[in-house]
Parts: sequence; structure tokens; C-alpha cells
Amino acid sequence: MSIIVAKHLSSYRDPSGFIFEKEGTIYRQVNKIFREHFDHFINSGCYRELTQKGLLVSHEVVHENFDDSEVRYCTLKPEKINFISYPYEWSFDMLKDAALLTLQLVRESIPFGIILKDATPYNIQWHEGRLIFIDTLSFEKYDETKPWIAYRQFCECLLGPLLLMHYNKSPLHELSLSYPDGIPLTVTKKLLPAKSRLSLHTFLHIFLHAGVSAKGQHTNKNESSFSKQKLLNLISSLETLVKKLNLPQQTSTWSGYYGEASQRINYLDEKKKIIGRWIERLPGCKTCADLGANEGAFSQLPAVLNIRTIAADFDPGCINSLYIQLKKSGEKNIQPLILDLANPSPATGFNNEERKSFLQRMDSELVLALALIHHLAIGKNVPLDMIANFFSRISQHLIIEFIPKEDEKIQLMLKSRKDIFDQYNEKNFEQYFTRLFTIESKEPIEGSGRILYFMKRR
Repeated sequence: MSIIVAKHLSSYRDPSGFIFEKEGTIYRQVNKIFREHFDHFINSGCYRELTQKGLLVSHEVVHENFDDSEVRYCTLKPEKINFISYPYEWSFDMLKDAALLTLQLVRESIPFGIILKDATPYNIQWHEGRLIFIDTLSFEKYDETKPWIAYRQFCECLLGPLLLMHYNKSPLHELSLSYPDGIPLTVTKKLLPAKSRLSLHTFLHIFLHAGVSAKGQHTNKNESSFSKQKLLNLISSLETLVKKLNLPQQTSTWSGYYGEASQRINYLDEKKKIIGRWIERLPGCKTCADLGANEGAFSQLPAVLNIRTIAADFDPGCINSLYIQLKKSGEKNIQPLILDLANPSPATGFNNEERKSFLQRMDSELVLALALIHHLAIGKNVPLDMIANFFSRISQHLIIEFIPKEDEKIQLMLKSRKDIFDQYNEKNFEQYFTRLFTIESKEPIEGSGRILYFMKRR
């Protein structure tokens, strides 16, 4: 009896093949319609070159036939990606590097007679401390007479958002939620300041491109005029532009957190000692999420024990700084993520099933919630019972820090608002959390008035 496989809910657009899952393992089916392109990609040596350079996820060919469909050519088992993230959870430099990776893949593929047919950031993921391309079926045989079919998609999904952030000097990652298929060129054109026209590359790839598209003109109208050299010139122009883009480091309330915290005598050192000791009590732990990670100082504690750690914070500047640090250090066990816990990433796409919400993707063995709970309870008015329920959904073990209302940080928060938080105290905190967790350990951080808890989900 054959097993009919079901497509992954995000894998329905490309007739070349699709992703499916069986017994917890992800597979990719290649359809016969794509056979010629796929065989050329493999036999030309392009696949080997890209995987050896760490630009493309590797795969194994699986000979077992999971489906009796007549359209199937072969089945691949890609290297596992541990956590899927999305562009609206990425910092500026992460999106910039995704753009440069896309352009590099085009440049690297051309000598093999291969072209990249997709330029969406959703085909790029964080893996083993770097960005990597995950869609093997995005590579097809290159026709030298035709322009790059993914050029417009690149400009709308990657270049446009980067330009808007660069010129507005502000992180705008949330735009990817409003425009999951990319920001239309006409919209980007209207939002960019007039001075952006002075950049030749910006004028060509956004303003002129938008004008041509609006008039219904197509660059492939005279296909024979588009040569390989023109394609390489196009890629070089895009690379030159993207490399020049930047987002100035911005100071925020939390960007100087560690500097301020270090002024508390022994606070950071004591905190690290306690947490490090507790993490060592979980020898089989493989996954951790540091929520409210700031620039990742405490994310290093599980990472050095070879625990894969998501370092998430709502401050884009902090996460961008962390991303830059990770690139320099080569750390493989920390994955940066922009995340507002009071408004976590929702499920999106067709039928709200293409891309899972953060809560659907997150199920960590250990969660760190350090100097965080008061931001939710007082900063966002989230009741303690709801906070406890949230953490019980995503964690098996929880290391959480309770900061009393008398703390100077909370008093600073209350200066600009009415204190309506009578329920925020240590007694109620323990009451609500112990309904869902057992307290394994409890230790005050000497000299700070703050308390650390090590909890296990019931």
C-alpha cells in the first residue's frame, strides 16, 4: 500500500516540486517536469560548488518511494534546519547579508550554465552560525538571451526594504508582514526621499525600474539583446548598491543595559554564576530560548555547552549588534531574532497556514526570561497569570528573574504612568507560576533585591 504524502502548507507555488514531512523528517520531492534542470544542476558541478562553499543546504537522495504519483522524479532529504525564521524577524544587517547571498548565488551559478529563478528571502535561513539558501529547486538552466527572471522580486523583497531603512535611518522590518511578497516598486519609489534619486544605482533599480514596470514594458521584449555580460553587470550594480547601505547604530532604552547593569556591584557576575550552575543541571538539554536577550550576554551560557539558543529581543538595534558579533566570532549555537513578546509573530500566508506563528514554531527545552517580566507586566499591562501561561506553552524548564516594584528600573517606568499594578509582587508571581511550574531552585541576586527562579513545567 503506497503512502500518499501531503505537501507542506507553504510549498504549493512551484510545479517543479514540493516539501513534505514524514515522521518528523522533512523531504523535498522533485517532479519530472523539472528533471532536465535538476540533472544539469547536479551534473554540472554547481550543486557541489555551492554546498562546499556553505552557500546552499546539502541533501541526500532518498530511493524510497513515499508516493505513487506519476509526476515524481526523485526525493531529497535536505540537511535539517533547526528553527525557521522569517524576514520580519531579522535585523538590518541580516537582511543585507541575505541580499548579498542571493546575488552571490547568481554570480557563482552562471559559469555552470545555471541561473537562480527566485530571489525571495524566505528561501534563506539561519544555519550553523550563518545564512544559507535552502531551496534546491530554485536553480534552473541559464538561457543567455533572457534577463534575470527574479530581478524584480529581488528589488521588491530585498533591495527596497534595505533602501527604505537606509534612507529613513530606522528599522522597518515589520514592513515584511504587510508586504510578504515584497514592497511594490511604486510604493518604495514614493516612500524614498528625493535625494535617493542622486544615487545612480538606486535610480536605475527602483525609480527607472518602477517606471518601466508601470508602463507595461518588459526587459525581455528583445531577448537577443540581453547577454551574459549584461547580467553580470546587473549583478555587480546591485552588489555595489547593497554594500553601501547601512543603518546607523541607534541608542535605545535597552542598548546600554549591560553597561548600566555592570554598575550594580557583582550583579552580572553573580547572575551568570547562578544561571550557569542551573543550566549544568540539564545535561541532556539541546535547545534554549533567551527571551529578552538584549545583546546576548546570557545567551552565551547555554551556547558554550553546545545548546542551540535563540536570542530574541524586541529591540532591533540590540539584535543587529548581536548579529554582527556572531559573524565576527563564528559562534554557531546562537540564532538572533527580533521578537516583541507582547505581539509575537503571527501565522501568515494563504489560509494563515503558510508560515507558522512564533508560538507554533517555539517549543524549547529551556527558556531564559531575565530582567523581562516587569516589561510585560508593567510595561505592557500583561497580567501575571497570562505571563505564566505563555511561558508554560513554550518551555519545559524556565529560568526567570523577578524584579520587585521597588527596583529603580521599575520606579523609572512608573514615573510616566499611573501605578495600577497592585497585583505585581513576589507572592502573586509565585502563586500564578506554581500553578503551571514547580520551583526547583530560588536564589536572590546578592545586593540587587532581584530573585532568580529555576522552574520545571508540571
